[in-house]
Amino acid sequence: MDYNKIKEAAKNYEADMTKFLREIVKFPGESCDEKAHIDRIAEEMRKLDFDKVEIDGMGNVLGYMGTGKTLIGFDAHIDTVGIGNKNNWTFDPYEGYENDTEIGGRGVSDQCGGIVSAVYGAKIMKDLGLLNDKYTVLVTGTVQEEDCDGLCWQYIINEGKVRPEFVVSTEPTDGGIYRGQRGRMEIRIDVKGISCHGSAPERGDNAIYKMADILQNVRSLNENDAADDKEIKGLVKMLDEKYNKEWKEANFLGRGTVTASEIFFTSPSRCAVADSCSVSLDRRMTAGETWESCLEEIRNLPNVKKYGNDVTVTMYEYARPSYTGLTYPIECYFPTWVIPEDHDVTKALEEAYKNLYGDARIGAEETVAMRTARPLTDKWTFSTNGVSIMGRNGIPCIGFGPGAEAQAHAPNEKTWKQDLVTCAAVYAALPTAYCK
Repeated sequence: MDYNKIKEAAKNYEADMTKFLREIVKFPGESCDEKAHIDRIAEEMRKLDFDKVEIDGMGNVLGYMGTGKTLIGFDAHIDTVGIGNKNNWTFDPYEGYENDTEIGGRGVSDQCGGIVSAVYGAKIMKDLGLLNDKYTVLVTGTVQEEDCDGLCWQYIINEGKVRPEFVVSTEPTDGGIYRGQRGRMEIRIDVKGISCHGSAPERGDNAIYKMADILQNVRSLNENDAADDKEIKGLVKMLDEKYNKEWKEANFLGRGTVTASEIFFTSPSRCAVADSCSVSLDRRMTAGETWESCLEEIRNLPNVKKYGNDVTVTMYEYARPSYTGLTYPIECYFPTWVIPEDHDVTKALEEAYKNLYGDARIGAEETVAMRTARPLTDKWTFSTNGVSIMGRNGIPCIGFGPGAEAQAHAPNEKTWKQDLVTCAAVYAALPTAYCK
């Protein structure tokens, strides 16, 4: 490969990528309402002579470039969160803005910039004759990730029978290469009580008080250390090989956490004892933790066992229709995943990056100090479609994408033109580096 030609080609497409990104994010594209985003992406793929462009039953767009044997995927979810309080924005989140170095708008970092770089990365492969009989490139613009990360890929793999050899997640990585993330799951605890008149609370059984006891145990699970004298050993124990055979990767990804995120109750009135109480728990999982282990951990808390059959611990299910009207139910379990540092995919992406840009992260002037202080190869803090691609289905996944994690879901969201160029170049070089 002529890496200088790849860099030059990516730079020459900067204006086209900027225009494309701004035209995507001028439309609202929240989860389950992404049709305008999908249609605009499909239009660009066709304009750039992708060999095949499809929109599947869930509403994901799949663009293929090349006809080779090995299928290599580049994934970008193209839905966004809402804008929140518009007063927190200094510009219109859909009109956006651009200057010499930046593009602003809802979704430019999280993560429509990724689809833009992936589409043009594939175009560069075609322009420079890098496509051959060894590989086909698949660029996916996927839906409903903000609502239910990975659901889109469950559909692509199970219903579309599409299974790449590996997938690059184009979520924002602050100029780095990311090889994993903690998983998460959404747990519900339901507690039963018996109502009575509030003037004589001893006649009833207050579900809120029972839940209060349980929540103290949940808090201890998150905050305690793992000392032998602790009845409830904290989640930090999973960083220790005494408790976790995957402790090395757990230390790389970071410890798991649990916190109460919502609370509900029922009561006949404000003058009565509550007869039920429920909470939602946000559970972040590190390597070595599973949905079964996390549910059992809650069920074995002292106060959960104390209240016996009055307590039920379950996992939420997601079943919201996509913009096409399709409902594809799934448990709210998003597994931890991590690709080994010596995996062929990891080495190929590092090789492509280093031949183009050297051994350190790069970026626009305001980002360089923060980026270069971090290792080139690292991990995400948040969750991605990798929970399905690799976490549920075992397809190797790795991350490299334009923008910054800190811009995700924030007001005044922005990305950098240089990131779009950098990522398009690396994407263009990766398949040839892998298929040598």
